[in-house]
Order: sequence, then C-alpha cells, then structure tokens
Amino acid sequence: MLSLVLLFIVNISLGSVSIPLKEVFKSLIGKNASKETWDYIIINYRLPKSITAIIIGIGLSISGLLMQTLFKNPLAGPDVLGLSSGASLGVAFVVMGARFLPAGLSTILLSSFGIVIASSLGSFLVLLAVLAVSKLLRDTAAILIIGLMFGSLTNAIVSSLTYFSTAEQLQKFTFWSLGNLGNLSWSSIIILCFCIFTGLILSYISIKPLNTMLLGENYARSLGMNFKSTRLIIIIATSILAGSITAFAGPIAFIGLAVPHIAKLIFQTSNHRILFWSTLLLGAIIMLICDCLSQLPGSDLTLPINAVTSIFGAPIVIWLLIRKRKMMY
Repeated sequence: MLSLVLLFIVNISLGSVSIPLKEVFKSLIGKNASKETWDYIIINYRLPKSITAIIIGIGLSISGLLMQTLFKNPLAGPDVLGLSSGASLGVAFVVMGARFLPAGLSTILLSSFGIVIASSLGSFLVLLAVLAVSKLLRDTAAILIIGLMFGSLTNAIVSSLTYFSTAEQLQKFTFWSLGNLGNLSWSSIIILCFCIFTGLILSYISIKPLNTMLLGENYARSLGMNFKSTRLIIIIATSILAGSITAFAGPIAFIGLAVPHIAKLIFQTSNHRILFWSTLLLGAIIMLICDCLSQLPGSDLTLPINAVTSIFGAPIVIWLLIRKRKMMY
C-alpha cells in the first residue's frame, strides 16, 4: 500500500513540466504549491490521470483473474469475450463512417463523449450476444470460442472500414486504439468509478464460487453451486469492468492478462480471497509504473500507454515464469 501511495505521488510529479515531490504533496493535502501553475496542472491534469491509471489497473486485473478462473485458461484476458473488439467496432463506425451521417449528428458523435457512447454500445451489443449464447450452452469452453469468434468478426468489419477510410479518420482511430489515460474529465472519472465499483462488488461476491470452480465444474455442482448463474454473474462483472474501461480509455493490453499471473507467482496461492486483493493492488501499482514510464522522464515526449504496458510487462512475466520453473528442479 505504501508503494502505491509513493508511486501515485511520483506519477503526478512527472510530465513535460517537472514538479518536485514536496510541492505535489503540499498541493494534494490542500496547501498551495510554490507556483500557482503547478496547482493548476496537478488538480486539472495530473491528478485525474493518476486516478484513472489506478482505476484501470484495478478493473483490468480483476477482470483478467475472473476470466482465467472461469475458462481455466492462463491465456484468457478481459478481451476474451470480444468486448474490446465490440468497442472498437462502435468507435470505428463513428470515426470512419461519420461521413455517411448527417452533419449535425456526426459532429456530436465525433466528440469525446460521443466516442464513449459508441464504444459502450459496441461492447454492450457483444455482451448481449455472449449472454444469449451462454444461456443456450452448458459448456464454458464453447462460450470462450464463441467470444473469440465474435472478436474475429468485429475485427474483420473494422478492417473493412479501415480500408475505405481517409488518412485523418485512420489517425483518429489509431490514436484511440493506442489507449489514453489523460483525456478524462472529473465527471467521466466519477462515472468510470461507479462502473468499476459495481463490477468489483459482483467480483467480490463471486470469490467463494471461484474457489469452488478450481475443483472442477462437476464437483462444484455436486456441492450445490448454481454454475449457470455464477457464470452469468462473472461474465457480467467482467463486461462492466472491461467494457467501461475500454469505452473511456481505449483498449489497453497486457494488464488483464499478466497481473493475475504475477500475483499467483508472488503469493504462491490459488485462493481467490488472497488473489482478489493482491491482484487489485498489483494492478494499480503496475499501471502507475507503466504510466510513469510512458512519460519518458527527462523528456517532453510521451509514449502510448498501450505500447508501454506490453513492453514493460511481457518480459517481467517471462522472467517470473522461467524463475518459477528453475525453482521446481
């Protein structure tokens, strides 16, 4: 927890305008910093971005943990249900199909709030399709395959729209797909916090069923667990967490897939009562570290957060897995 607080303050201090840690702390506790511009930058730009990083790290990590346990697949992540692809399809329709809409409507939809609506709608439609399928199927693995097929279908449609788009439209869609933590207003952050809190509550009440699932689907049913309703709650929780994050910040890779593995390797447990809190904390910490690295300390340049999460995270997971394997022999 101390590491999280320190990283939070360090993250706020970094950027094109370097602000001393002491001044950041003074501004956060309500005292004025030495320069008025520092207070303005911290309250209006740096603080919302750091809070967004923590929220996104928590939401994606927990949704990844839920998916990996539900599907018993270490490669499952928050995007496994096709929600990110659905969000991309919604944004692609708005950004690259805007010229086919009336001028007034296209202006509204191309605003930041319009893109959030389009992304949310795309994720929601894919969610409805997955939920409809999950009611028909008993096999959880089949739901995984169908989610991946929905993802492939939506990606194909996005690729077709991309082919017929202008350079300006492609640039806007590419910037969205790289992820962004710094574009959220305080009102957007409040909405995102509410969505993540709802998803976390649904995840928390699923802790006991998740532990039971580790023993096998048939054994879980023999213990009296309603597997179908539990699966539905987990899918809805993941959809709320991953869907809202993708809508507000764009698709962000690696965090949901890798953080649950890091938590399991560090704490050496499969108990979700421990994994829930450790994954939640590690997700926030790792997301803040990635955002600090994206600032390129000492430079005015900023890297896309999506690139940093993968560049920073993938080698760590590879190293941890190799280290664990060496310890087994």
